Amino acid sequence: MPQQDFLQDLRNHLNDSATITPESQLRNYVTTTCLTQDDKTLPLRVSLETAQLYIGKEVGVTKWFPVTQDRVNRFADATGDFQFIHIDKERSARETCYDGTIAHGMLTMALVPTFATQGSLKILGSRQSIIYGLDRVRFLNPIRIGKRIRGRFTLLSAQERSTDEVLMRHAVSIEIEGEEKPALIADWIVMYALSSEETTLSVSEARSTANMSPSTFKAAG
Repeated sequence: MPQQDFLQDLRNHLNDSATITPESQLRNYVTTTCLTQDDKTLPLRVSLETAQLYIGKEVGVTKWFPVTQDRVNRFADATGDFQFIHIDKERSARETCYDGTIAHGMLTMALVPTFATQGSLKILGSRQSIIYGLDRVRFLNPIRIGKRIRGRFTLLSAQERSTDEVLMRHAVSIEIEGEEKPALIADWIVMYALSSEETTLSVSEARSTANMSPSTFKAAG
């Protein structure tokens, strides 16, 4: 598909998504926030110009999120992936090295947007965002049922594609509590559609925030 056609499809999808009622948007946002937002920090929201100061910096860490057997079973129901290592604890303990069931890798990847709601940097003045894609996805460590995970985000780039479109790329690591190796690493890419009016932070305010220690963004736990 030619690039211009792909971008037009993206614009059309943005327009269609904008028909969601404010009540539904609020309900969805509150539900996701309760799952992922660390009580000590709020998501960073800055202007496009200010976002350049954060490139290469850690911008957010979510709170710990429990991976339960019920959630894994419901994911198996939704996708048709009933492999025993995910749903049969006794057989998995008997026939594998995992000593029980583990989460689907695709479930881990599907949680990236949930974590990004609170962990990624946001552009002020945006009216809509849409998932553009994932790059360099690697599944490095299985998540055993009962473990807790969280998302850690570092801004890689903020590219202005047009006067009203910004392409944001973050490096994301899905960490497992108590384990050194993450479950998943990837580049998370989102397209932001900007509104005509944009609220901005001063460059001095942003520079001060951008130079804060990464520990400021660490989740409790």
